[in-house]
Amino acid sequence: MSVLVVGTTALDSIKTPYTENPRLLGGSASHAAVAASFFGPTRLVGVVGDDFPTHYIQLYKKHRIDLTGLERIQGGTTFFWSGEYEVNMNNRRTLETVLGVIEHWQPALPGLYESTPFVLLANISPQVQHRVLDQISKPKFVIADTMDLWLNIALPELLKLLKRIDCLVLNDSEARQLVGEDNVVAALPKIHKLGPRYVIVKKGEHGSVLSGPKGLFVAPAYPLHKVVDPTGAGDSFVGGLLGYLASQKSGSIETNLRRALIHGAVVASFCCEGFGLTRTTKATKADIKKRVRELERLAKF
Repeated sequence: MSVLVVGTTALDSIKTPYTENPRLLGGSASHAAVAASFFGPTRLVGVVGDDFPTHYIQLYKKHRIDLTGLERIQGGTTFFWSGEYEVNMNNRRTLETVLGVIEHWQPALPGLYESTPFVLLANISPQVQHRVLDQISKPKFVIADTMDLWLNIALPELLKLLKRIDCLVLNDSEARQLVGEDNVVAALPKIHKLGPRYVIVKKGEHGSVLSGPKGLFVAPAYPLHKVVDPTGAGDSFVGGLLGYLASQKSGSIETNLRRALIHGAVVASFCCEGFGLTRTTKATKADIKKRVRELERLAKF
């Protein structure tokens, strides 16, 4: 089944202690849509300016991503983010952010998109996520990703959103912040009470935790010898997991979600091996299957 991905389409300039790469294809929707496209039909909703490079459009098309919902604003500037990582890739600082066309964007879904069964509200403002849900008709499964920024400046809208989705994805510090609970495991029941039936907590190199009606499931990350650039890894993770979930024709949602976490972790591992989407877009389905088998072997108890 098809996946609809809504989020930011951006140009990223990324600096590490070893090198610098300007104006790479980035944004939550870009990473998530490419990740989802490995598993099935993917539709992208986003907005760019007329400074958005044509070769990035071709890259989307290479992955057979439906771009009917990608809006280009003439005279507009594409959302831009610049960041710098320390030797410890867990630490980074933002150098510059230019909202550009994303600042006042109000997405209007093409008619065919309104019936997409699997929906990913990638990391973007809760107001935009609400607007998208208002246009969706009877989705089968909706995942929303969020970040500390929205917890700080748009909490009321985010809390309303949690009552409208099936699954919330956030990292461990955001989970603690959302419900004022220092322990992530203790925080999960409180998050469920806010609305989502499923909660996924991202823990970076330490994997992820799924909480659902059948209890907890702990998924490992794929171990890497070297991390080049973790930008977009979280978006790749959630895009990959929803893409896999949408591709399953049988089995319960919760069982498939558990396997989806493994597939999402594998796609995210490719993201970390190159700047921006440079490594992810070179991966193949065979590469993904190989790493899934390796991760299953490593995690077998």
